[in-house]
Amino acid sequence: MRRVLLTGMSGTGKSTVIDELAARGFLAIDADEGWSESGPEGDWVWIEDRIQRLLSDKPSDDLFLSGCASNQGKFYPQFSHIILLSAPVDLIMQRLADRRNNTFGKLPEERMRVLSDISAVEPLLRKTSGCEIDTSVPVHEVVEKVLQFAGLASPSTASAPCTAAVCA
Repeated sequence: MRRVLLTGMSGTGKSTVIDELAARGFLAIDADEGWSESGPEGDWVWIEDRIQRLLSDKPSDDLFLSGCASNQGKFYPQFSHIILLSAPVDLIMQRLADRRNNTFGKLPEERMRVLSDISAVEPLLRKTSGCEIDTSVPVHEVVEKVLQFAGLASPSTASAPCTAAVCA
C-alpha cells in the first residue's frame, strides 16, 4: 500500500494528473474538492479529520492525493512518496487564464498570489519532495513519471522506479 502526495502550485496540473490516475483505475483524490477549506488567515488548509480518515482507510489500497495546503506537512509521515509538480511560470499563468474547472487564478490579485507562492512556497515544497516532475509535457507522460517514481509503473512502461530528485 502506497500513499502518494502530488503537490505544487496552482496551475501545475495537479487536478489534471489526479483525474488521469483515476481514469486509469487508481484511487485518486483531489484534496481541493471537499477535503480543503479556507483557513483562518485566508490560506488553503486541509480538513484534518477528513484527511486523516482518508489516509487511514483502505490500508491495502494505493492512494494518490493531490493538493497544496498550509497544513499538509502534518501528514507527510503518512505518505510513502511526495512528488512536486512544477511548470514554467509562463505556462502556469496561461493555464490559470485558460482553465474552466476552477475559477482561482482568473483575477489579477490571484495570479499575483500564485507568483508570490512560486517564490516563497515552491522552494519549501521542493525541499520536502522526493521527486519533482515538470508538467509542461503531455499529461500521459507526467502520469507515467508519477507511477514510475511511486513504483507503480503501468504495464506499458514496466521499468525500474525513478529515484532521482528530478525525474527525467
